[in-house]
Amino acid sequence: MPTPTPALRNAMSIDVEDYFQVSAFAPYIRREDWNGLECRVERNVDAILALLAEQQVKATFFTLGWIAERYPQVVKAIVAGGHELASHGYGHERASDLSPAAFLQDIASAKKLLEDLGGVPVVGYRAPSFSIGKGNLWAFDVLRDAGYRYSSSVYPIAHDHYGMPDSPRFAYPVREGLLEIPVTTLRMGSRNLPSSGGGYFRLLPYALSRWMIRRVNEVDGEPAVFYFHPWEIDPDQPRVAGIDAKTRFRHYVNIARTQGRIVRLLGDFRWGRMDDIFLGREASPRVPAPSLSPA
Repeated sequence: MPTPTPALRNAMSIDVEDYFQVSAFAPYIRREDWNGLECRVERNVDAILALLAEQQVKATFFTLGWIAERYPQVVKAIVAGGHELASHGYGHERASDLSPAAFLQDIASAKKLLEDLGGVPVVGYRAPSFSIGKGNLWAFDVLRDAGYRYSSSVYPIAHDHYGMPDSPRFAYPVREGLLEIPVTTLRMGSRNLPSSGGGYFRLLPYALSRWMIRRVNEVDGEPAVFYFHPWEIDPDQPRVAGIDAKTRFRHYVNIARTQGRIVRLLGDFRWGRMDDIFLGREASPRVPAPSLSPA
């Protein structure tokens, strides 16, 4: 059993997208209607940046190119706050729905746009809806060739929309020069339990989420990777009409409590940027960190 590491820093990450871009809303909101909808991402990211500054926490922001193009000030504020600017692709299209050529276009255009606006290298990528799995492992080759150095796109759980439950739970090299850094799960018996944010963090009691992260730190001896979305701290967001009950529950459950839970989480653990923890000086010697120099 690994030696417990009480002072371990965990990775805090934010997937920068607006409420109407959620994959579960795709059957109800046409992509061509996005431009006409009320955007709330700027105010929500500003609120998150204020929370992080108050707690003196640096984080990683996986940012959509679509958002960056329309709200360049959001990108500049992220970088000015000392946070890592990373890519969520351009248009929130699932990697599993794209051909290799279309995927390359999506991730390359987002990387260039973010780098041009932020003035910093973009080395990290997270696929919308954790949409890299057994059916599209070629995506790792494309990511490496596009100049990314890590991905956080595999969720090692069983889920109806995503997941690869038999994949490694912690950071591992998937290609030469490319790490996959899964969001965190807790191993209980023969199953991996989600313990890293999203709807599960809103649904489960906060004490249980805190216990699971602490157990990963102390028993597995590994940093946790946590994620949330700006719309999850926004209980006043417009309600999407006509959605099915399951989608409504998943999107809105406990949404009014999320910001308070995030504040508690920031105070209960030590947090940092993905690149610092997994590619920088804090990287585990068990994981060969890829070089940050140009490919």
